[in-house]
Amino acid sequence: MRKGLPNLENNENKNYRIIAVDDEEGIVDSLSIFLKRSGYDFIGVTNPEEAIERVKTEHFDLMVLDFIMTPIHGDQVVEEIRKFNQELYILLLTGHKDLAPPLDTIRRLDIQGYCEKSDKFDQLLLLIESGIKSISQMREIKKINTELEDTYEKLEKAYLESIETLRYTVEAKDTYTRGHSDRVSAFSVLIGKAVGLSDKDLRTLQVGGLFHDVGKIGVPDIILQKESKLTDDEYSEIKNHPSIGGHILSTASIFKDIIPIVKHHHERYDGRGYPSMLKGEDTPYLARIAAIADSFDAMTSRRTYRDSLPIETVISEFERCKGTQFDPELTDIFLDILQNHFDKIKEIQEKYK
Repeated sequence: MRKGLPNLENNENKNYRIIAVDDEEGIVDSLSIFLKRSGYDFIGVTNPEEAIERVKTEHFDLMVLDFIMTPIHGDQVVEEIRKFNQELYILLLTGHKDLAPPLDTIRRLDIQGYCEKSDKFDQLLLLIESGIKSISQMREIKKINTELEDTYEKLEKAYLESIETLRYTVEAKDTYTRGHSDRVSAFSVLIGKAVGLSDKDLRTLQVGGLFHDVGKIGVPDIILQKESKLTDDEYSEIKNHPSIGGHILSTASIFKDIIPIVKHHHERYDGRGYPSMLKGEDTPYLARIAAIADSFDAMTSRRTYRDSLPIETVISEFERCKGTQFDPELTDIFLDILQNHFDKIKEIQEKYK
């Protein structure tokens, strides 16, 4: 075995693809001999612009790149590649250390290493071996992350299905809740879009709305199904459902973002709500949105003891309760929806009758 060469029997190297770019054909040929004998899948290119195009359309793990070339220099090649590929491991070759690009340029372009050209490739081969080890570690990390994401998604799906089962059980106990959670979810998202929430917060509102009444699983059927007015003791039982729901969901970390909605959607802006009597902005923002959606659906749904309220009455109630029961800014936004975009409300009501 020739001095300076790595183990030629390393079959692992064939799993790594290297591209070398140098406008001196002799350098490319020499690298081809060394790297192919080392077992690497090697491609040599003498035209830097061609190299850019190949990196666009083919997969390479590592690039060995000359700095001074025509028609463009190595730093310009990297500049173009980094516009569409941030992962390619790049080693820069220089004819002389004084001709190397500034350190700031090397850092900015995320060039992993550079060395001077030499008749011997010992230093370069060591850098390549080091680079391949880094690439191997990154592959392993990506694999682990993919497996973890897959496991997390399966776990999340299992938990969601479990809670969904609880939700359907609640709906079987309380006919009012049937369709109510879907509408609260959709109304909440409608308000969330109007205030410009992020996709992540909209997703939290959606799921939080679906599960906001899951705590009713712990309320006796006789109270949920009672057609006449509730006694004070019975109403106290009903008021426990936000805390029960929060407790149920606290067993799984994936629900941590929706627990504030579930637990606090019955708080009031004036601090007279339940279960925590939070006041003003102490109530989580998404819970304040859900509170408006929940109350609107309660007003516009038919109950055993009353018919649904006319929209004019509902609007008057929100105007009356602005700043006391409901967040005033959110109330104004929802009133605008009711008065100017009621078609969106009707669409939701029709969908989840």
